[in-house]
Amino acid sequence: MAQSTPTFPSNTYALILGASSGFGAATALECARSGINIIGVHLDRGAALAACAELQEQIRSHGVEAHFFNVNAADPAQRAAVLDSVAATVAGKEGAHVAMLLHSLAFGSLRPFIAEDPKDQLTLAQIEMTMNVMANSLIYWTQDLVGRGLLGSGGRIFAMTSSGSHRVLPMYGAVSAAKAALESYCRQLAFELGGRGITANAIQAGVTVTPALSKIPGNDSLIAHARARNPLGRLTTPEDVARTLVMLMRPDGGWINGSVIALDGGEDIVEIDWTREVNA
Repeated sequence: MAQSTPTFPSNTYALILGASSGFGAATALECARSGINIIGVHLDRGAALAACAELQEQIRSHGVEAHFFNVNAADPAQRAAVLDSVAATVAGKEGAHVAMLLHSLAFGSLRPFIAEDPKDQLTLAQIEMTMNVMANSLIYWTQDLVGRGLLGSGGRIFAMTSSGSHRVLPMYGAVSAAKAALESYCRQLAFELGGRGITANAIQAGVTVTPALSKIPGNDSLIAHARARNPLGRLTTPEDVARTLVMLMRPDGGWINGSVIALDGGEDIVEIDWTREVNA
């Protein structure tokens, strides 16, 4: 594969949490095409590791670095080890820095709050795990990146949210709460980091076919409903999101801050009678 023409300096890095699939993988590839080096954090086993290895080769084919870590992004010790390695990687490279942190972790419990049989409903551990992985971890990674001087002026923080932050879906309660918290965290980070020249935004993608979506009960209906009501007549793709994030990394994107940015083709603005439209 021919290398792309870089549009970012060679000392630019993107740290992507959830880098091996979905939005994370697409963003890693789009960043690589623009000359951005990739630091990827993921948690995979078995056959998924082969796909992750192939992704890294695709990234390197664009002439950039790919440093991947197969660890639990919500584990404090493993986070510290990754950032130790990142600090060593950029050390001695003039002007080297992390220009983007993308939080795209999709690991939460999909069960009801209330069930006929209490064994089927969410437990304290499941609720807290979902919130920690899908929301709180954004704060901890940001604190450590800023504290180590790795994320500075011009830096971008993006966190993947969804319309589930303000809509109700079966089994989605814990994830919905985490998404709502994630949006709140982005607003607070935007406020606290603005003086350092760092922006923070939540990215609300439309319904997108990803491994995470396949785990949501009733995902076939979600897909059909989203396609029926989207003004542009199709689903969002990971590449739609990736291209926009790279665009927002440029200096011209620096005035967008503390927002929930809808990257969904207008899907969330349309209300329809789903049953009538889908079955028509």
